[in-house]
Amino acid sequence: MRQSKCWLAKLIFLGVSLLTPQLMAKDLTNRLGVGYANQFSEDLPSLAIRYYPNAQLGLTAALGVDTGDDGSGAPSKFGFMVRILKIIFIEDNMNFYMGTGAGLLSREDVTNNETDSGFELTGFAGGEYFFSGLDSLGFSFEAGIGVTSISSDVRFRTIGDHPLRAGIIFYF
Repeated sequence: MRQSKCWLAKLIFLGVSLLTPQLMAKDLTNRLGVGYANQFSEDLPSLAIRYYPNAQLGLTAALGVDTGDDGSGAPSKFGFMVRILKIIFIEDNMNFYMGTGAGLLSREDVTNNETDSGFELTGFAGGEYFFSGLDSLGFSFEAGIGVTSISSDVRFRTIGDHPLRAGIIFYF
């Protein structure tokens, strides 16, 4: 009896998989993308570059620079982050991924005119959406956790980035 239920489940699975149309995600293999992101713990919009060496793996680098304004007292900031993305699930115009990132972060302390430097680590899951007919423009959203250590301050945080923070990338 138990063996017949197992065969029945396999037969139903096979039938459903044959009748379900196969969906293809946006293939980004060997494509380079350039855009922006704002994913540091500090508010620091960045130039972002994303490259997919194969269909399952993506590499991202982000560089953000703000020289500050002495007149307004805004602190200067610098950030550089590299990230690795692994595609985990695909939809018709969307790729879902998981990843991790590590970066360097520096900010000016306006109270004592010194610069504090540190690092940032993130772990996240997200998605990149492509509109039909606009296949070279990807809109990302992400959620996860992060750790930032600047000077002697350590900050743990949750991440929830919409497309205007997680980034918009144009692929060549």
